[in-house]
Parts: sequence; C-alpha cells; structure tokens
Amino acid sequence: MNRNQSPATTRARQPVGAAGRGTPGSPVATVDELNVPTLVAPAAAGLTHLKHESQVGVRRYDLYVPSGYRGFPVPLVVMLHGGTQDAADFALGTKMNDLAEQHTFLVVYPQQSRRANPSRFWNWFRPGDQSAGAGEPGIIAAITDEVTRNHAIDPARIYVAGMSAGGAMAAVMAATYPGLFSAVGVHSGVAYRAAHDLMSGLAAMRNGGAPPAGGTAPLIVFHGDNDTTVSPVNAGKLIDARTAHHTDEVTEQTTVENHGAGRRHTRTVFRKQDGEVIAESWIVHGGGHAWFGGHREGTYTDPEGPAASAEMVRFFLEHPGPQQVD
Repeated sequence: MNRNQSPATTRARQPVGAAGRGTPGSPVATVDELNVPTLVAPAAAGLTHLKHESQVGVRRYDLYVPSGYRGFPVPLVVMLHGGTQDAADFALGTKMNDLAEQHTFLVVYPQQSRRANPSRFWNWFRPGDQSAGAGEPGIIAAITDEVTRNHAIDPARIYVAGMSAGGAMAAVMAATYPGLFSAVGVHSGVAYRAAHDLMSGLAAMRNGGAPPAGGTAPLIVFHGDNDTTVSPVNAGKLIDARTAHHTDEVTEQTTVENHGAGRRHTRTVFRKQDGEVIAESWIVHGGGHAWFGGHREGTYTDPEGPAASAEMVRFFLEHPGPQQVD
C-alpha cells in the first residue's frame, strides 16, 4: 500500500512475489472503533494482500482463492507463520496453496506486525494474547470471520495450523476458540499456556513447560527429534494436554515408517475406545526445526519430508466439526 493511501478500507493488492523482509518498529496501536468495509476476493485463483482493521486490532493478511472455487461452501485453513517469517514466505515454504488447488479450499495467512514483535513472532507466551476476544487471538479470529463473511466457507470445516511460534499460536487459537476451529495442526510448536511471559516462554521451548489439560479439537502434531530450537519434548506435552481428559480410554497405535525419499518417522494415532481419533503425532527422526516436505526456497523448511502439509490437510478433511444451525 502506498504510504499516502488511507488504511480505512480493506484493499486487494498485487500477487505476492518473493518474501519481503523489514526492520523492527514500536508496539502496534489498537484501533478503538472502525466500520471497515471489506472486499470480496475474486473467484478466480489468486493470492491477494489484504488488511484487517477492527476494534481488536490491525494486521495484514494474504488470502489464497483456488481456481475451483465457485461460490459454494468450501473449507478454510488459517496458516500462522513462525518467527522471522512472513505470510508470503510461509505460503511458499509450506506449499499449502498447491493443496488448496488440489482439494478446493481457501487459505488465509495472517501476518504478524514487526511493530507487535520485532522478529514477527506471535506473542503466544503473553497472558494478554492467550484469551478469546482480545490481543492476537482476537485479531486472528476477526480475520477468520472477515474471510468467512466475504466468501462461501463451510463453518464446520475451518482449521488452523502453524509453525514454531505460529504453531504455539495455533494451539492458543484452538483452545480459546473451540467453536470456530474443527481441528488444529501444530508443527514444531508449544502447548497452550505452557508459558506466561517471555522468560517462561524461552524455558518452555526447552522443557515444554507445564501446560494444563484441555482442548477439544482433534490435534495433529509434527516435530523433528533433532530440533534444537523448540525441543521435541513439546510434542509430547501437546499430546498429553489433549488426551489428559481421556486417560482411561485412549488407545495408541504407533508405526515407524519411511515413505519414499522422506525421513524415517514415527506416527502415533490416539483414539478413544469408540475409535474416534483425537490426536496424531508425527516425530521425524533426524529432523530439525523445519517444515517437513516444504519448498526448499522457503525459510525453515526440510524438503525431504514426510509431507507435513499434505498430512495436515488429510487430517483436517477427516475431521469436520458439527454442522452449525442458525
């Protein structure tokens, strides 16, 4: 957007090219009250830059609309990038838009502001950003609502996923908006409320913290067992928090696999006694802090696989939420 343009409306911009980078700034100001008209993205395939402004705050986001979208209700996947990344980099690295074309769903990429966090980390560790209706969860939920109002989205098929700090924020979103998201994917992330400030957040990245039991959305977790940025202990903490209320009835099915040229990995499926899947864990052996099966030109990606994006989409589409009745 030109610096001389007014930010009072949501605008489509030119298609995204390479990921942009910038310099840190000061904390973002919250907009107290705005009546902001929104723009319906074109039905044709494409990625547009948009801007959300509302009472809860301001953030830019990218929206991908697949070529198969015809105005009938389709799923929506909310993708939350990691620290030092931006929306374009995350879209490139995860290859999620390719899967959107294949399965016909929309993808929205909220982008953290450098003014909110100099390195563009979502502030998942702050109490003010761990509750519904305010802070960054409120902004991400408002962006999700904006997309659902402007497009034909199946309310029973809205999903959220993220990497690293974005994975931690995805866990926050699933916990604080259980009626909005039907399933959640956490890649190399941290469990909800494993931390309460920056120092405990840094500690949780090493030891997983002490997250409370909770969560109702089906959960899929990816983590490399050689991750030195966010310890793989966090994958277990995420699963433990999700299955804690089902301790006496959860069964585990573990398989060690190697698909094609992908890295060897251990996949564990957690089911209730009635067979319902409530969680799935993928531990990638020898994998570091990277999105598995990602595009080599994206940051924090491991092209070797297994294909985290494809497995998350498969898991999401297997888990629609209850149909909502007006």
